[in-house]
Amino acid sequence: MSETNIHPRAIVEPGATLGAGVHVGPFSVIKTGAHIHDGVTVHGSVHISGNVTLGENSEVYPQAVLGQPPQDFKFKGEETRLIIGKRTIIREQVSMHPGTAVGHGVTQIGDDGYFMVGAHVGHDCVVGNHVVLSNGVALGGYVNVGDYANLSGLVGVHQFTRIGHHAFIGALAYVSCDVIPYGMATGNPAQLNGLNIVGMQRTGMARDDIRKARAAYKSIFHADGSMLFTDRVDAAQSQYPGNGPALDIINFINSRAQRPLCLPNER
Repeated sequence: MSETNIHPRAIVEPGATLGAGVHVGPFSVIKTGAHIHDGVTVHGSVHISGNVTLGENSEVYPQAVLGQPPQDFKFKGEETRLIIGKRTIIREQVSMHPGTAVGHGVTQIGDDGYFMVGAHVGHDCVVGNHVVLSNGVALGGYVNVGDYANLSGLVGVHQFTRIGHHAFIGALAYVSCDVIPYGMATGNPAQLNGLNIVGMQRTGMARDDIRKARAAYKSIFHADGSMLFTDRVDAAQSQYPGNGPALDIINFINSRAQRPLCLPNER
């Protein structure tokens, strides 16, 4: 691994921790208390606050701002953190805020994420591994995004909303309801439009698992309207007891949540 290289016009305050092979570009600022792990590249004009941990081999592009105070009137300067995983790509003008004392105390970003130009991650969010936020995506506070979720350009996600793993959100959607794992949601407000079959195939999921997941989805969301929704969920759980993707959807529905469930448009 190459030696750590700090441009003479960068500011790295005493008390910031930089690992081996870190590169810091001109006019970037890394504050006291920040932890920058091995192999990280920080391009020019980046601001990293002292409450940030940045995982190894990540790359941060110009004008990104990491760890500034959360946009929450209840925040009074408490010590909270922003923790970013390994191999994360953070493009230009991305902003990520730390947690709050009344929330989780930390905003957590997983490994191998890709955050495109102008994306924003609000306070107390939990973002999984291999997540893609396209240009201009905005996550409100306390949003939970599962692994391999893909949010297209200019998507807005309401605070406390859950986005299930492997979900796909279409461009310009406003998401104020929980989107099931593997779900595909589009529109403003967002509505459920089936499953993200392409995403399921790309992860190498077996064809039979995909078939059963689609059947479970149809039995829950498009079955006879004479059955209560909860009864349809229970019936699907009994019918597909060994199918992982189907159970992922069912368990997500059954878990407690603060936002309603994103549903199809039945008109």
